[in-house]
Amino acid sequence: MLTAELLAQVRRIEIKTGRLVNETFAGKYLSAFKGRGMEFAQVREYVPGDDIRTIDWNVTARSGKPFVREYQEERELTLVVACDLSGSQFFGSAKRFKREAAAELSAVLSFAALKNNDKVGSLLFTDGVERFIPPRKGHKHALAIVRDLLAFEPERRGTDIGASLDTLNRLLHRRSIVVLVSDFQCEGFERAFRNTAKKHDLIPVLIEDPRETRIPALGAYLELEDPETGTSVLFEASSNAARAEAAERRRAGRDKLKALFTSAGVEPIEVRTDEPIVDPVIRFFRRRARRFR
Repeated sequence: MLTAELLAQVRRIEIKTGRLVNETFAGKYLSAFKGRGMEFAQVREYVPGDDIRTIDWNVTARSGKPFVREYQEERELTLVVACDLSGSQFFGSAKRFKREAAAELSAVLSFAALKNNDKVGSLLFTDGVERFIPPRKGHKHALAIVRDLLAFEPERRGTDIGASLDTLNRLLHRRSIVVLVSDFQCEGFERAFRNTAKKHDLIPVLIEDPRETRIPALGAYLELEDPETGTSVLFEASSNAARAEAAERRRAGRDKLKALFTSAGVEPIEVRTDEPIVDPVIRFFRRRARRFR
């Protein structure tokens, strides 16, 4: 049962993101995504000048003469939010947890999609798929997605992006916009990530907290606990060398992640828990709209 506090939180996000969508995001979503999807319409006989890449070789072989496939612009698109609910998402040293930032961002995108008559779905995952809501239309449906992002209690705390993306690719039978929301603190998901980028319009959303990028010099030692495994280590926070080494490891991880995004041909949205989500999302929409003009 939904608590009064949760209902109030969902309502606040609905009001806030609804205003953002109406005033800012709806038009930018339309220019960034509409017209990108194409669906098969028919085959017809080849005529000189047709792009040979559109030849349907199966029909050509059966008929004995070349035929090409024709496509038409899809009238509606499908948006699926794949959100990481592993233990590290329940962390936040600033205004909110990473999970709360993910819920607000997902609400903005979901309501923008619905305003443009597109379908919206969600997949919640840890080290396996925890919940899948098939894409549908409707305001109540979008609110259910936001509610789950805030209230769903996952059974596990680990992260397996690769296996979750493989499952999503099996569940989605048509090309969709897949928004992958995570802090990407796991390994071995590169193959599944690239496959998803080929099959769908993949948009990774990297959510970070300022304490993950900069450890303060507080006392001699800090006890740091891994939120996914529960293991603890003592970190010498007063040591400049230890803090520099940790920062270097973080930079190396970010560089590796950026290289993956570049090689897969995707552009990320970077969100921080101590900053509004509006600015990075607007910048992303603007860049994407310019690229497709």
